[in-house]
Amino acid sequence: MGARDQLLGQFPSLSPKLQAAARFVIDHPNEVVIVSMRALAERAGAQPATLVRLAQQLGYSGWPELKVAFAQDLGLQGERYVERARSLGSRGKGAELAAELFAEQRHNLATTEARCAASLRAAVQALRRARAVHVAGFRASHPIAYSLFYGYRLFRHSVHLIDGQAGGLEAQLRAIERQDALVVASFAPYSRESMVVLEHAKSAGARIVALTDSDASPLALAADVALLFAVDSPSFFPSVAAAVALTEALLEQLVVDAGQSAVTQLGRVEQQLFESGAYLQQPARRAAG
Repeated sequence: MGARDQLLGQFPSLSPKLQAAARFVIDHPNEVVIVSMRALAERAGAQPATLVRLAQQLGYSGWPELKVAFAQDLGLQGERYVERARSLGSRGKGAELAAELFAEQRHNLATTEARCAASLRAAVQALRRARAVHVAGFRASHPIAYSLFYGYRLFRHSVHLIDGQAGGLEAQLRAIERQDALVVASFAPYSRESMVVLEHAKSAGARIVALTDSDASPLALAADVALLFAVDSPSFFPSVAAAVALTEALLEQLVVDAGQSAVTQLGRVEQQLFESGAYLQQPARRAAG
């Protein structure tokens, strides 16, 4: 029996205070997994000690164990990085490990292509209709977000990166409005900042496009459109290669959808980059055939 089912089964026997906390936990399983116990207690209008007692009432030694149980319910509990790193040496060396990794990457690309086929068009439409597009990704997900931001900004001015640099996350969030769209990237274990950004954008009425690794991820469950990518890797850390390929596929379709206006803007920006010296050498023009 999962943690949520345990809560539902024991709900009638709980005290009114524990029932109030249990009701919030049951209704917000994503937050149970993502936020700290203190933050969750504040949102639930309870004391942290109440959450501890709730976990113990269910037979867990404390809140961390109940949190892990909820993560397992969502299919999000995986092997830790240190455990995976420790096992690498027993699987081979040099070329053997590299061959294994590249084989897994090829599989990830094929899996991602199949998983995102149905939702890619919906994501393009959501972004095209938006007044402005905000792109967010933190820690290992930052390269995914920045890849999309950089490519999209080449042919659309109203694209903004949310990275929280210099403690400016709150200022960046204030720019999100109802007519906007947010693209947020994260994979397990999901970053707290990604959920902060997602929840703010949702409360502002913006459309949410999630780049994430599972239908059960807290981002996918809260998003209007979820683009799923595979992160499997024989190495110690999940792979972002397929996620970056997914952003390239999204950019490709956005250019096609925007038509000649995007092509014109791309040409203008590219020429500016050469003239400014940002690019060192222009490619040779092909002779007319």
